[in-house]
Amino acid sequence: MQYRLESTPTNFFKDAMGASTSTLPAQEQPSNVAAEPQHAPVSSGCPMQQKRMEGCPMHKQASPETEAENVGCPVMPQHQERAYEYVECPSAASAKTDDIDPSNMMPPPNQAPAPDQPFPLSVVREESSIPRAFSDSKWVYPSEQMFWNAMLRKGWRWKDDDLNPQDMTNIIKIHNKNNEQAWNEILKWEALHARECPMGPTLVRFGGKAKEYSPRARIRSWLGYELPFDRHDWIVNRCGQDVRYVIDYYDGGEVDKNYQFTILDVRPAFDSLTAVWDRMKVAWWRWTS
Repeated sequence: MQYRLESTPTNFFKDAMGASTSTLPAQEQPSNVAAEPQHAPVSSGCPMQQKRMEGCPMHKQASPETEAENVGCPVMPQHQERAYEYVECPSAASAKTDDIDPSNMMPPPNQAPAPDQPFPLSVVREESSIPRAFSDSKWVYPSEQMFWNAMLRKGWRWKDDDLNPQDMTNIIKIHNKNNEQAWNEILKWEALHARECPMGPTLVRFGGKAKEYSPRARIRSWLGYELPFDRHDWIVNRCGQDVRYVIDYYDGGEVDKNYQFTILDVRPAFDSLTAVWDRMKVAWWRWTS
């Protein structure tokens, strides 16, 4: 997934569950993000989106008027966008060596400074709010150094007019915010099963599928709406039962002071009767609210 620090995000729908929804904004809606484990380098790939949103977002340039309105918000320089061309979402296609972690399809973390690295980067890793399945710990986000090394692994090379330390700090903050936002949307769905799973859900594994558009995303594109710039599938453990969630990431256009810009469409996958029933109930609540 890629991020842009040029403007501020739009407000989300308020759904029947009472908070920002995982549906799309009203003007776009025709009918109707990932934390890193302690041993994984980076969960989200972030290439800049191409004209048909097939990569990973943020490459629209902010106008002078927009930049003037966003005083106090993080602003990403144009050259920083190239960094995302080399950071891809983890996927099964990435698993080419025996040391790949199956929980996020990523190699072991690399906290060592790269050769000829122009400036030091933080190796501090922020702990997420996302509980890790079959463990007493929570998932941990990548450090700035890990993200830098991940970009190098994808072929990116630093030049004098490329990233600076503050850019890397902004990238990490946006990455972490997206994952927290995704988990909060999943918790809204899981609230439907609070009685059967009072301990709450945990995250088992996740993976990116940026080029594998979901059926809902394809239908929206046929109706004239933009495709998501990224997609993740998260596997959640609901007290012993694995549940798959599909997360489509849409460019919200602007970034706020909390580093949030992405519009998420989060819902359980249509792969069980329980998921079908959940989505029918929520659709009815939204329709009648």
